[in-house]
This record gives sequence, C-alpha cells and structure tokens, in this order.
Amino acid sequence: MTDRPFNVLFLCTGNSARSIIAEAILNRIGQGRFRAFSAGSHPKGEVNPQTIALLKGLNHDVTSIRSKSWAEFAKPGAPPLDFVFTVCDDAANEPCPVWPGQPMTAHWGLPDPANATGTEAEIAFAFKDTYRMLNQRIGIFTALPIKSLDQFSLQKRLRDIGRMEGATGRVAEPS
Repeated sequence: MTDRPFNVLFLCTGNSARSIIAEAILNRIGQGRFRAFSAGSHPKGEVNPQTIALLKGLNHDVTSIRSKSWAEFAKPGAPPLDFVFTVCDDAANEPCPVWPGQPMTAHWGLPDPANATGTEAEIAFAFKDTYRMLNQRIGIFTALPIKSLDQFSLQKRLRDIGRMEGATGRVAEPS
C-alpha cells in the first residue's frame, strides 16, 4: 500500500468520545506504523470531559485532542487516508465526503458512552468499556499483515473486526 505510516480516520457524529478515544489508542499502539485522526459529521466543538479524564487516567497525551469536522479531512492538502472507520451508527448512515487517498472503509459501531446514565461510577464504566472494546479492535487491526493481504481479504477482515462480540448494542452494566 505505502511506505509512509498508514493514515486512519475514525468518524463519529459528535467527535467527543468514541472517535477521540480510538484516535488516542491507535496513536499509542500504532506508533510509527499508523497515524490516527478523528472527526465528526456534526462535531460538538468540545471533547467530552469524561473522555479527557479517561485518557489522562490511562496516561494518553490529551494536549492536542479536539472536536473537529470531517470536512477538515476532505480539503485539498489533507493527509491522504488509507482507512476510515465509523464508530457510531449515525455517522455510518450519513453520506460521507470524498476522502483523499481512496481509503478502505468499515463500520465498527459502538454504543455512545456519552449517553450513559446512572451514577458517576456507572458513567465512568461506560467510558472504560468503550475504551476496552476499541483497544481490542485496534489491537487486532494493527496486527493484520496489511501489506501482504489482497484488497478483498483486507476489506473482509476490517468488516469482521467491526462485527466482534460486544461490538454493538447497549453498554454492559457494571457488576
């Protein structure tokens, strides 16, 4: 595919929780091989405070995270994208811009932890569970032999990652 790091864009509607978390995870575990970005179709304009607290608590650098529009990645001069993953059902159903680089796409839908209700501990658990699911998927993604797979096989594997157990539906309740 390319000799430069693979550019990966994670999309969500609000770009305040799931896509931001995915960006942080991939930028850590894919360092050198992948460059992650995140954006939203209708960005909230600020990152959810629970997202920031979770990432800080897990020693992620949060200094450059921000809620941004996917339009930034469709402009001339935007990084050519190799992969685009939607992490929410709403963004997956919206018409996307034309991305530079003709990236491979897949839907990795997850429940929105920002919609979690309950005690402070239950809400924090929803964010931690989202992190756990994204970390698992991204770990599998980064382990794929991307350069040795044909396009059809790679696309199938990307879609399979999005269908993993615990991929969609309600956030599990804490026990």
